Amino acid sequence: MRPPRRPRPTPPPSSSSRPLLHLLVVVSVLCFATPAPAAAVAAAAATGGTGGAGGEGGVIRTRTAAVARFAMDTKPFISAKDVLKKEPISDVIALKDSMKYFDAAFFNDSKLREMQDGAKEFNVPAFRENRKLVASENGGLHNPSVLLFKSSWSSDSMTSETRSFEYPRVSSVHRPTNDEDIAFMSVIELGELIRTKQITSCELTDIFLMRLKRYNPVLEAVVTYTEDLAYKQAKEADDLLAQGKYLGPLHGIPYGLKDIIAVPHYKTTWGSRTFKNQVIDSEAYVYKRLKSAGAVLVAKLVTGSLAYDDIWFGGRTRNPWNIEEFSTGSSAGPAASTSAGMVPFAIGSETAGSITYPAARCGVTALRPTFGTVARTDVMSISESLDKLGPFCRSAVDCAIVLDAIRGKDAGDPSSREVALGDPFHVDITKLTVGYLDDAEMEVVHVLSSKGVKLVPFKLNYTVESVQSILNITMDTDMLAHFDNWQREGHDDDYEAQDQWPVELRRARLIPAVDYIQAQRARGKLIREIKDSFTVDAFVGNVTDWERVCLGNLVGMPVVVVPTGLKSIEDPPKGGTKRRTTVTTGIYAPPDHDHIALALAMAYQSVTNHNKQRPPIDDLGPNDGIHR
Repeated sequence: MRPPRRPRPTPPPSSSSRPLLHLLVVVSVLCFATPAPAAAVAAAAATGGTGGAGGEGGVIRTRTAAVARFAMDTKPFISAKDVLKKEPISDVIALKDSMKYFDAAFFNDSKLREMQDGAKEFNVPAFRENRKLVASENGGLHNPSVLLFKSSWSSDSMTSETRSFEYPRVSSVHRPTNDEDIAFMSVIELGELIRTKQITSCELTDIFLMRLKRYNPVLEAVVTYTEDLAYKQAKEADDLLAQGKYLGPLHGIPYGLKDIIAVPHYKTTWGSRTFKNQVIDSEAYVYKRLKSAGAVLVAKLVTGSLAYDDIWFGGRTRNPWNIEEFSTGSSAGPAASTSAGMVPFAIGSETAGSITYPAARCGVTALRPTFGTVARTDVMSISESLDKLGPFCRSAVDCAIVLDAIRGKDAGDPSSREVALGDPFHVDITKLTVGYLDDAEMEVVHVLSSKGVKLVPFKLNYTVESVQSILNITMDTDMLAHFDNWQREGHDDDYEAQDQWPVELRRARLIPAVDYIQAQRARGKLIREIKDSFTVDAFVGNVTDWERVCLGNLVGMPVVVVPTGLKSIEDPPKGGTKRRTTVTTGIYAPPDHDHIALALAMAYQSVTNHNKQRPPIDDLGPNDGIHR
């Protein structure tokens, strides 16, 4: 955790305060330059200028002195009306000074006065009325914007009937004797154990709850154990199977949800101390879908506070491959828990890197799907045009299975849609042309080439240079709209990492609506250029390059994070350690073509075993002095 922020010292008078001091001088002149009535002057002379009760004599004396000073001045008398003409009033001075922060310092005083009057008369009352209607609750769970982002590049609506994928049937799967081996089996393998009744859902739930409780003190990846619910759902899954009803490959499989996803009767903390006791008694769409597929929720997993990075009110989530490191990204809990074999899969979210970064750091396979593929109803919102839900798994096969279960449109999320994805299990990859960027992991290129894929050097060409700022303007403004009340009530002072949302959301107050719209227009230009430049079926490249993270999220582009190896950590202890740094790459596809990226990832993983490696959280090595 970062150290608490020091109290701010009282700032010295700045140049911005000088107009106010100047104004006070002007106001003083206006007050004291009023000609004194003759009777008052006479009274002052008669009393010798002494004041009675209330100090009235002092006022008369001051006014008399002012009259005398003006009488001695050779310049003509200046009335209050004349002074107002020469000196702008305070609000105009302040407004004029502030316009430079909006890059709009080109209005004269007359226009500024007009703007000030209009803001007071129209803007501010309208702002307050609208906030009263939609902004009293934080988190963006209700009243979504009518301004919708469509990520599809197709001219048709892509609303044809969605068909389930045809999953491969795995054969010769036998229950291991060791629970550790069971914990690192894939979803499709565990599903076969359940289907063939070699293991029950209640037994699996025991195994994964024990692992969650065993490793969480080190990894800090769990917010809430949903133990009672888990055993209830596991028993229901076992009872259904006993009746001959099998719901599919997720039947009876334990999993975890990032703690921005609402589940009735359990806390949904958003990782924030402000909301750590919050219970949202509604079922998020993604939770409903997994429940209907027979999956078993065992834990609400860590999200960074308000879905930013890996710091939350209970600590900071660590990377199972190197517990001296943190997991990065707000989907920290889902990534770390999947990597450590604490859950077979988990659901996380991404606005700008929160799936890709922790998946890469923790060495798990993950999918950031096409924007709009998975409805986000009853999920905390950062940005309605950027947020996406996606799975963290052991393999691309598992990612495809989970995606098939959770995808779909819901009325609670107007941006969601029925994306007519192809079946990733039936893609002929030998007919694909795949590009590779300069930073691609070449092992992936060579393996795919050996599988019959046509690989070509590739580069995304675009002229928009403001990609990262477009992302920040969009994300921060949208987030502030969803947490307007939180900021107004001063809860940003209690935020866990003061250099994160507090700074960004204060800055967002200075983003004018017109420039937010200009950013979206620039985003549209970027999308058109990327569409024209995307001359391949998919491409392979670094998955944590920040420019590409911003670009991919602005476009709504899917990517599969694929583990490709391990390397030594920097500055290892003398004598060595088993801690490692993971190596990953990304397989990107155009929007609505997640099945292409998944098919390529499955082809790569079918002949490699990088995704099957286990982190050394139990055995760091005899010379590693890290305390666990």
